[in-house]
Amino acid sequence: MFRLIQIPALALLIIVAAGSLARAADFQAGVAVVDITAPPGYRMSGYFNERLNTGTHDPLQAKAVVFRQGDRQGALVFCDLIGLSVEVSRRAREQAAQKVGIPAANILIHGTHSHTGPLYDGALRKHFHDLAIEKQGKDPHEEIDYRDFLVHRLADAIVQASAAAQPVDALAGIAEQRGLSFNRRFHMKDGTVRFNPGKLNPDIIRPAGPIDPDVGIVLLKPKGGKQNVAALTVFPLHLDTVGGTEYAADYPFYLERTLRKNLGNQFVSLFGNGTCGDINHVDVTHGNAQKGHEEAARIGTTLAETVEAALPALKPLGMPNLAVRSGSVTVPIQQYTPAEIAQARQDMFKVGTSDLSFLDQVKATKIMNVQMRSAAGLPIEVQVFRLADDLAIVGLPGEVFVELGLAIKRGSPFARTLVVELCNDNPAYIPTQKGFVEGSYETVNSLIQPGGGELMVELALKLLKEAKASP
Repeated sequence: MFRLIQIPALALLIIVAAGSLARAADFQAGVAVVDITAPPGYRMSGYFNERLNTGTHDPLQAKAVVFRQGDRQGALVFCDLIGLSVEVSRRAREQAAQKVGIPAANILIHGTHSHTGPLYDGALRKHFHDLAIEKQGKDPHEEIDYRDFLVHRLADAIVQASAAAQPVDALAGIAEQRGLSFNRRFHMKDGTVRFNPGKLNPDIIRPAGPIDPDVGIVLLKPKGGKQNVAALTVFPLHLDTVGGTEYAADYPFYLERTLRKNLGNQFVSLFGNGTCGDINHVDVTHGNAQKGHEEAARIGTTLAETVEAALPALKPLGMPNLAVRSGSVTVPIQQYTPAEIAQARQDMFKVGTSDLSFLDQVKATKIMNVQMRSAAGLPIEVQVFRLADDLAIVGLPGEVFVELGLAIKRGSPFARTLVVELCNDNPAYIPTQKGFVEGSYETVNSLIQPGGGELMVELALKLLKEAKASP
């Protein structure tokens, strides 16, 4: 009996001691930036038609930050892409883990959701790629295997960031940004809910959901130094303001460019998109045009001004305490009959034409995307990065409705919780159960069955509580 009691007690002492040693160790961070711009002429992502690249407005980048404290490590990578395919993120995380020793489960790779990057995966890309091979014997718009290129570049970014790690002082805070983001789903006079019903539409009654005005900021500077090295900004706002056929990072490009005016040309701005599956920049109360680089510059500049104004009020992490928790839940995937699948396969030839309604094009593409997934269900991976006892970062896959992100923040045991979507996988939209009942574009373009988003929230809160309680 005595020995049975003493063994767990000794184990507990070891765990507590290890936690104390980790807290006492220097909190380190390293940042690296690599170019991930696709070749000229590559297909571009974001819309339901074949759109070929014609040039580069600004290069697409992957920006990595590695955190280290004692023997604990974690890495986050922020990419100017519409999202990450699960294959690319898995391979990149495994490759980086082998090279620098960071567990793959402790690596998060995020796509900012730029609609002016390459189309490199999914049913739409496969359809256009197969057509090109059928007609020409090869695909002239895929001169390289971009997926393979991307895997190596993402791993390189983590390796470089790991090598650059140094003791840092980290400060954090949450600012508020109003006037840039708007819920894009509206209750209409005919009783329906519609997404993007048009500016000054007289049939609009009210928005169907909230926004999240929080701007989460984590600032890094050399320990004991004054120079700002990098900052992570998390804000929930869809990246679809530029359009066109040139590669571009959208408003995060202008966010960094504006911040560098006062913080120096070497300053690195890391941008993480918050949960904005039902949030965009369109203010329906006026008729002003809102598209193109001028609009992206307005948003990025305004957001940068908010970040700069908040810098003096940021608080040092009282006691950095790095830990990472991750888990997965399998949610039910939507099911279709053989007849529906056959119809969708035929309808793919009408995508991008006027021969099929927009929502039917969305549905056909979605059904074919479902066929590329396991019929057993969709694995949803959630990650929690604890930087201090009062600060955590949560990573979620997919385009997540803002209400789900807000639910995670409300239930989190951390005083400050930053929630980032489109991490490690892009299973399209993750609506609320309420959103599924209301319908419209986002639900048509979702792979999951109702309730899957709520299961994801439950897992996130479980991991947050575990992270909070662990040494």
